[in-house]
Amino acid sequence: MKFRTKIKISFLLLIFIPITLLLLTLFTILKFQTRSVQNKYGIKDSGSEMFANQTKVYSKVTENIFNEVKEDIKDNPQKLVDLNYIRGLDERLDKCSSFLIVKRDDTLIYDGCENTEKSLTKNLPNYNGEYLYPGSYKGNTYIYGDYKYLIKQLTLNVADVKDKDGYYTVTMYIVTCMDSVMPQIKKMIIEMLIAVIAVIILASVVLMAWIQRSIAKPLEALTEATKKIAAGDLDFKLERTTNDEFGELCDDFEEMRIRLKQSAEDRIRYDEENKELISNISHDLKTPITSIKGYIEGIRDGVANTPEKMDKYIKTIYNKANDMDRLIGELTMYSKIDNNTATYNFQKVNVDEYFSDCVEEISVELESKNINLTYFNYADKDTIVIADPEQLKRVINNIISNSVKYIGHKKGAVNIRISDEEQFVHVQIEDNGKGIGKKELPYIFDRFYRTDSSRNSGQGGSGIGLSIAKKIIEMHGGRIWASSMENTGTIIHFELRKYYEKESVSVDEQENIDY
Repeated sequence: MKFRTKIKISFLLLIFIPITLLLLTLFTILKFQTRSVQNKYGIKDSGSEMFANQTKVYSKVTENIFNEVKEDIKDNPQKLVDLNYIRGLDERLDKCSSFLIVKRDDTLIYDGCENTEKSLTKNLPNYNGEYLYPGSYKGNTYIYGDYKYLIKQLTLNVADVKDKDGYYTVTMYIVTCMDSVMPQIKKMIIEMLIAVIAVIILASVVLMAWIQRSIAKPLEALTEATKKIAAGDLDFKLERTTNDEFGELCDDFEEMRIRLKQSAEDRIRYDEENKELISNISHDLKTPITSIKGYIEGIRDGVANTPEKMDKYIKTIYNKANDMDRLIGELTMYSKIDNNTATYNFQKVNVDEYFSDCVEEISVELESKNINLTYFNYADKDTIVIADPEQLKRVINNIISNSVKYIGHKKGAVNIRISDEEQFVHVQIEDNGKGIGKKELPYIFDRFYRTDSSRNSGQGGSGIGLSIAKKIIEMHGGRIWASSMENTGTIIHFELRKYYEKESVSVDEQENIDY
């Protein structure tokens, strides 16, 4: 999941989860408290109707008793002055956090609460409305004392039994203390507040845990990986833990670590190769220089006291100087090839004509060393490849020179075979030398590699001839490899891409085709 998507989802969850949980929690609490209030006070209204108007709730608490009184006084209005009847009502009202006050005219005949404020009893209003004929009543409900008490007042004229023509007024007050009635409402409000806080905390914890898993953990892993890289430790692996942008960042970081490690290893190997290069060059140059100095000192000391010795000394010095010049030339050429600064002049080359000329030129030198050179061409006479003649000649000379160094026979042989391999021309240069061991064979194209670890100067060479040959063949779009058997000989193989004539393309355009 993308990080942007996670942010959007987190935003939506931050809104909807708390709201949903809050509504469910409030609904549950409201349902439970409503049922509790209804069961305790006998209220039949729905919860939404009850809690929408709290005054109505307080009024409903004593509504059943109030209606009973109205029914009772229809048949016997004298009950309102019957103390037994009044005490019975007051006991029932006490269960509803209410009490009863009764006045006869202006005289208080019953006070159901001893702790009632004196001002409440004293200032309760009498009925001052229209005339009430005997047996009739008038009810009223109001709030008294800064919303502290809800009072239901019932006033009626009662016929005086002592005076047939007279009557007196009885006023009944059902007083409900709004501070003490229905503690469930306050409890419900507290529970709702607690529920709101709990839901917000729960939602926050869940979202924080999700965000920590999505963001914090990958960041911690990246921070730890950065510290390791800064300390030079590249031997670890950074695993992705998410499938978002942070996961992709971890993959990129891991790829960077691998490249840094490879670069560090390459740099170490390059430094080691440079050290080896300096050591090899020093060794290869020291031998001819020492020899040249020795022969020059012999001339200066008069050791070469005959024309024959002088000629021999001078010829040896010349040969050693040529060896040094050849070594420096190979090093210069390798440096150009290794840095991709060598120039190539690719052109169409007829395979048979080119290799025939090379064999004719090389055979004279090999015959002087008692080495027989043979040439076999199994490809068509008009087979053409795209190559740089000079660079290709360097490849052939380097391979044959390497073969000559390690033949180790008085009667050596070098065979050049060319065959057609569909898209390529396959060239094999075989010698009957001492061969190369299986362990050494994969490394013969590495620079400065020699099968003789002692670097016997009698065999000469810089150890980079086959390395140069490999790079040149690869620049021609081909490949080079070797096969060998110890005490039998070695074959160096390489392939060159063939050139095909295309009828639909002009000759000028063919020369520009990249092969």
